[in-house]
Amino acid sequence: MEMNFRWYGADDPVTLDNIRQIPGMIGIVSAIYDVPAGEVWPYERIMELKKEVESKGLRLDVIESVPVHEEIKMGLPGRDKWIANYKETLRNLGKAGVKVVCYNFMPVFDWTRSELNAPLPDGSNSLLYDHEKVKNIDPLSGDLVLPGWDLSYEKERLAIIMDYYRKLSEEQLMENLIYFLKEVIPVAEEAGILMAIHPDDPPWPIFGLPRVVTNNENVRYILETVNSRHNGITFCTGSYGADPANDLFEIIDTAKGRIHFVHARNIKWIGEKSFQETSHLARDGSLDMPGILKKLKNAGFDGPVRPDHGRMIWGEEGRPGYGLFDRALGAAYIHGILDAFNRQESGK
Repeated sequence: MEMNFRWYGADDPVTLDNIRQIPGMIGIVSAIYDVPAGEVWPYERIMELKKEVESKGLRLDVIESVPVHEEIKMGLPGRDKWIANYKETLRNLGKAGVKVVCYNFMPVFDWTRSELNAPLPDGSNSLLYDHEKVKNIDPLSGDLVLPGWDLSYEKERLAIIMDYYRKLSEEQLMENLIYFLKEVIPVAEEAGILMAIHPDDPPWPIFGLPRVVTNNENVRYILETVNSRHNGITFCTGSYGADPANDLFEIIDTAKGRIHFVHARNIKWIGEKSFQETSHLARDGSLDMPGILKKLKNAGFDGPVRPDHGRMIWGEEGRPGYGLFDRALGAAYIHGILDAFNRQESGK
């Protein structure tokens, strides 16, 4: 597996010079963050990002994310214009040598948590999702604003969009995803891009909005309906693993050969549909991280993996879930597990 690290560009307090010092780190996962959702990413901007990353001895193989415009997700008549733009962005990314594009199909909101700095027993803090609290939050109130959310919509427009989604069934949202994939996957094939859909986070409906990338059944349907190697998944342990009903080993079996990117993080279940993020260590959370990594390795996955959503430790302040220290520890932990597997196989 190839170790990568998420980087949010020049405004990220974690610098490329910081990241390059993490043992075994070879690549950066990033994006162009100031291009509005749906607009074409210029080839020149992509190359500027690539050259900046490569100037530090790192690679830019993975883009996370190229946002999918809401009109595509909603299945509105104007979606074909935005899909055409998406295709052009994929062509430009392929021309620049990008190999994997991670994206999601979550209506309106990206990953959602109820607290950004919930305390842990060791004195660190991390992201927490309390389902009862989220049920009582009105996302239009502005009381909850999270990194990754698209805040470009005015409140009135956002209310209209949310009302539309609330009338959309999961079957209809899935149809809109399949329509999008049937359009863009042939272009991804031509461009040499592996598309890797990220699961919904958390993997159940929130704010009355449907979600359709939540479990093994969804994964099987998406991969079988658009049956191309270039139509694959991002296997996010913490997103799928937030639901105890999800068998992560089963999802790996279903997606074998079509897992193009891995997000490795651990979470601890703290109640029905509630969880807190922990260190990557198996003993600290509810997920069997060594077992998951071994299953991925045995399934033939050797692509990009990144340590995901670390705690804030040692007094660090920064983007919630994306500090330097704990994600660096997570990378070292993952490397240690993989080194042990490799030594076992070689008989050393």
